[in-house]
Amino acid sequence: MPLNVRPLVPSRLTGKRGHESGRAATSVVGGYIALTKPRIIELLLITTIPTMVVAHGGWPSISLMVWTLIGGTLAAGGANAINMYIDRDIDGLMERTKNRPLVTGLIAPRNALIFAISLEIIAFLVLWAGANVLSGLLALSATLFYVFIYSLWLKRTSKQNIVIGGAAGAVPVLVGWAAVTNSLGWTPWLLFTLIFLWTPPHFWALAIKHSDDYKAAGVPMLPVVESHEKVIRSMIVYTIALTLCSVAVIPVAHMGWVYGVTAVVMGLAFLWGTIALGRTNSTSASMKLFSFSISYISVIFVALTVDVLVR
Repeated sequence: MPLNVRPLVPSRLTGKRGHESGRAATSVVGGYIALTKPRIIELLLITTIPTMVVAHGGWPSISLMVWTLIGGTLAAGGANAINMYIDRDIDGLMERTKNRPLVTGLIAPRNALIFAISLEIIAFLVLWAGANVLSGLLALSATLFYVFIYSLWLKRTSKQNIVIGGAAGAVPVLVGWAAVTNSLGWTPWLLFTLIFLWTPPHFWALAIKHSDDYKAAGVPMLPVVESHEKVIRSMIVYTIALTLCSVAVIPVAHMGWVYGVTAVVMGLAFLWGTIALGRTNSTSASMKLFSFSISYISVIFVALTVDVLVR
């Protein structure tokens, strides 16, 4: 699909709030900030610092953490802005995204694309100068994967879109590890796999809530094209795999009881919540699980940090 997608007339449905705010930005500066999807960036960065702590065996230097966070924020923001540029035709059809700045006309598409590419270039240079070239290349690879594999190909063509495309969201742990060690190993790849397995049940919980939106836009998210029962079965499979992966981190990364207990308890809670969602088709229940999934990944990575620091 070419990058010059023409925007459609935006939907005028009344507002609800989901993964991002339904309120439109009212200033140009606010519009450019909205292009970067700040709430999603927060979720990506909360995995980066703990990974750096594990890689270093304690707190890395403040300057390295700052430069890595700046570079990671710019890279993720640029990727999100390119995604909004590509999706501006379908964003206007969905209640959750109808107030994005490219749909409302606050930001011109060409300006948004220039802004996004500029962020990516700056991000690479920041990571190269502040950490090393490997971290910069990894961040760039995540953007290319997100744009070309997920946004331009899988999102509109496959029910496995978020499964495969979600790998881009797992790359920040590789960036954080590489920033500290200038290398990769079993532990960062296992943390990458953990986030990769977490993404489908996390996002499908949101997609259950917004399945009508995705159907209207012709996006084949799993809850749109499969029955509720099959979606829940898939979520359970991924949640079990996620829990096993989180436990596998213990011997590989030499974690102690703080992380171990947290991984088991949070994994079982996630599994219980997913099974409970299967007993109802309630959108409120799906959003509760979605909210819990964010808490899950946050608590898991905080536990990694605490475990290293209390040794």
